[in-house]
Amino acid sequence: MAVFTRGFGGRRPDSERPVPPGQYLTDDFPVLSIGPTPNVDTSTWQLTIRTEEGAEHRWDWAALQALPAEDVTVDIHCVTRWSKQDTHWRGVPVDAFFADVETAAEYVVAHSFGGYTTNLPLDDLLDGRAWVVTEYEGEPLEPLHGGPVRLLVPHLYLWKSAKWLRALTLHLDDEPGFWEQNGYHLYGDPWSEQRYG
Repeated sequence: MAVFTRGFGGRRPDSERPVPPGQYLTDDFPVLSIGPTPNVDTSTWQLTIRTEEGAEHRWDWAALQALPAEDVTVDIHCVTRWSKQDTHWRGVPVDAFFADVETAAEYVVAHSFGGYTTNLPLDDLLDGRAWVVTEYEGEPLEPLHGGPVRLLVPHLYLWKSAKWLRALTLHLDDEPGFWEQNGYHLYGDPWSEQRYG
């Protein structure tokens, strides 16, 4: 099943395809990270969802692989002004992880191996809007691009698609993550140029 972000309605020549304001197109996939690239072994990898009440739900690598994955084709947009069109990913919709999670929370903080965090409204992760991905362009996701597992939230700037994903914690209030505490916008909509707070 293919999923498309805003701007897709049929294939148009690249010159006519919209990109968010202030963005330029690239065929590259620049690597931008803070700190060293974590070495995350799939034999010990685990994803935890922790509710605002402290209840925890966990998936190891085998449990992740057993969930129904989708092939996703989306455009991605970096806050540093590059956009890449028609990127191909494979991953599990975030909805699948929340099927048995009871929560009144409206916000999520994504946590990465290495200590990175970013905040998102829970609604932006559900209803087919976000994925936990393990493949890019038909290959296992490389560590430089967030492998073995990253969050993919293509309708927001790419800093919201946390690399090296290890946990999602649920919160009643919006709690800024790393870049948000350092001047980036709390939400990060590229179509509204929400780069900085």
